[in-house]
Amino acid sequence: MSEKDIVDRTRRPNTIATMAAQMGQLGVQSGDTLLVHSSLSRMGWVCGGPQAVILALLQAVGEEGTLVMPAQSGDWSDPAEWQHPAVPADWIETIYSEMPAFDPALTPSRGMGRIAELFRTWPGTQRSDHPQVSFTANGRHAAYIVAEHPLTPQFGEASPLGRLCELDAKVLLLGAGYDSCTCLHLAEARLPGMPRKRMGAAVRSDGERSWRWFEDYAYDADDFERIGVLFDKSGHVASGRIGEAECRLFGAKEAVEAAEKWLSANRYRA
Repeated sequence: MSEKDIVDRTRRPNTIATMAAQMGQLGVQSGDTLLVHSSLSRMGWVCGGPQAVILALLQAVGEEGTLVMPAQSGDWSDPAEWQHPAVPADWIETIYSEMPAFDPALTPSRGMGRIAELFRTWPGTQRSDHPQVSFTANGRHAAYIVAEHPLTPQFGEASPLGRLCELDAKVLLLGAGYDSCTCLHLAEARLPGMPRKRMGAAVRSDGERSWRWFEDYAYDADDFERIGVLFDKSGHVASGRIGEAECRLFGAKEAVEAAEKWLSANRYRA
């Protein structure tokens, strides 16, 4: 979508003040721990772009709140599985040996959007150290949320997702759909019968860079939109607009429990 298209479909300029007010109307409160999945283009024209959105979010949760976003780095994965584009087969061994080690301070996110990528570099933001599915956090509980992110299971109880549920965090889908809702992966990690797969990433251990193989669940978000359709009817979801974006706000714990119930009945069984 071009910037002209975005301007043309925007009814009024979105500012820090208007966005923070709409977040409050949706149900974001001062002191909240808030996991945000976002799409800037769906918000319409924003005065100040992703910087203004982050400032509005920080204003909405206040000084006692905590803002959290995904910072996944899909480039730090097995190149043999890459698509869009794939790389030639004779490049793969070179990538295994030469890909730089994941660095929480340097490694960019991929596919998370402009808001999440700017938040990664925001003053005071901390990042978990998983080479593929890290999270960033800023605020009161940031250090606790991102501490000790296990290599596997990457979305399990000991991951930032487990800590977010423990803290009764809320999830804001800011123009994003349920297919982007990472907390639902925690339901997969709880599910008996989940298939497993080999994964790999370039990491640093004891000061040395190496390619490390590990095994984890074969996470799959293909069902998440169907789960979301039912969850929308549960009474746990507030919906509204922030700018031009359709948004949803709900408790992470309630969403995970609903997903776990649906997956147990419809996907894999012990």
